[in-house]
Amino acid sequence: MRILGPGITTGAADDDPSAIGTYAQAGATAGYGLLWTGLFTLPMMMSVQELAQRIALQTGVGLGAALRRKFPAWVVATAVALLAASNVIVIAADLQAVAAGIELLTHGFLRTSWLIAPVAAALVGFQLLGKYDTLVRTFKWLTLALFAYVGAAFLSHPQPLQVLSATFVPHIEFSSQFLLLLVAVLGTTLSPYLFFWQPAEEIDDQLTAGKLSVEERANVSQEQLQSARADTFIGMFFSQLVAYCIILSTAAVLHNHGKTDIKTAADAAQALTPFAGQIASVLFAAGFIGTGLLAIPVLSTSTAYAINEVSSIPASLAARPKRQPTFYAIIVLATAIGVGINVLNVNVIQALVIASVLSGVAAVPLLVLMTLFGADPHHMGARTSRRLSRTLTWISTAAMAAASIALLA
Repeated sequence: MRILGPGITTGAADDDPSAIGTYAQAGATAGYGLLWTGLFTLPMMMSVQELAQRIALQTGVGLGAALRRKFPAWVVATAVALLAASNVIVIAADLQAVAAGIELLTHGFLRTSWLIAPVAAALVGFQLLGKYDTLVRTFKWLTLALFAYVGAAFLSHPQPLQVLSATFVPHIEFSSQFLLLLVAVLGTTLSPYLFFWQPAEEIDDQLTAGKLSVEERANVSQEQLQSARADTFIGMFFSQLVAYCIILSTAAVLHNHGKTDIKTAADAAQALTPFAGQIASVLFAAGFIGTGLLAIPVLSTSTAYAINEVSSIPASLAARPKRQPTFYAIIVLATAIGVGINVLNVNVIQALVIASVLSGVAAVPLLVLMTLFGADPHHMGARTSRRLSRTLTWISTAAMAAASIALLA
C-alpha cells in the first residue's frame, strides 16, 4: 500500500456505488453474457489513465491547465461544465447508496433519509479539516472494501466452464435491453472525472514532496514514469477485477434464480440474502458503503480540480482551505447540491441516465483533446505518445462516442 499511489484510488473510485449498481444490473439481467467486457475495457482504461497521468507528470500541471496550453479555453470549459453537472448527480446517487447500505446493515434501525446529510457533512468535514497525508492514507485503505466483491464471487458458487467461456468469448445480443446494458457498462467504466483526479493527485504528491514550481515538477524521468505506470496499471486491473466479480456474483446468484429487477447496489445486496446467505449480502453492502465513502470525495474534488484548472485558479488538496477558498467552496457546493437533489426527492436512478449522457458527451471531446495533446512533441517532448498509446486512446474515444450515441438513441 505504501508503494501504490493515485492509481489504486483512481481504480477503486471508478467502482463507485452507481457503477456497482450498473454492474449488478448487468449480471442479474444478462447473466454471464457481459463478463467479457472486463477484458475489452481493461486496455482502454490503462491507456487513457496512463495518458492523463503522463501529461501531468511531463507538464507539471493538472490536466485542465495542460489542455488550455494547446486548445481554446471555451472548448475545455464546455466539457468541464458537462462533467460538473454529471458529477453532482452521481454524488447524489452515491450518497443515497451509502445511506441505503447502512440502513440495510442495521436492518432498518437507521433510515436512509436520516443518513444522507450526516454522511455528506462528515465527508466534507474530513476534506476541509483533514491533513493531506491522512486523506491519502484513508483513501488508500478504503479501496480494501472492494475486496468484499471478490469474496462475494466465491460465495456465489459460479459454474466454472460457463464462466471461462463467457470471459474469453464475446457474447452479443441485438436486443435493446442487452445493448443498453453494454453501453452502460462501457460508459461507467471510462469515467471522465477520473481523467482530472489522478493527474491532480500526482501534482499534489509532488507539492507535498517540496516541488513547488512548475519547472521542478515538469519533465518526468523514465524511472518515475515507469513507477507511475505500474501504479496506474495495477489500479486499473484492480478496478476491472472488482467489476468482473460483481457481474459474476450477481449472474451466478440473481440471474440464475430469475431475480432480474435490480436497479441499485442496495437492491442487489438485499436480493442476495435468500439465495447466497446473509454473509454475501453483508459483503456486498459493505463493499459499496466503503467505495462510496471514497468515491464521493473523489467526485467533488475532481469537479473542483477541473473547474479551477480551466479557470487558471490554483487547485490543491494539499493546501488548506484558507489558502484556496475557491477550490474548497466548489467541493462543498458540489456535495451540497448532491444532498439537495435527495432532499427534493428527485428520482436519482432516473437522473443517473441523464448523468450518463452528460458524462459520455463530456468524455468524447476530452479524450480527443488528451490524445492530440499526448501526440504533440511541442508540449510532451520526449514523453510523446507512442503508436500503441495513440491507437488504444483513439479506440477508447471511438468506443465512448459510439456508447454516447447509442445511449442518446
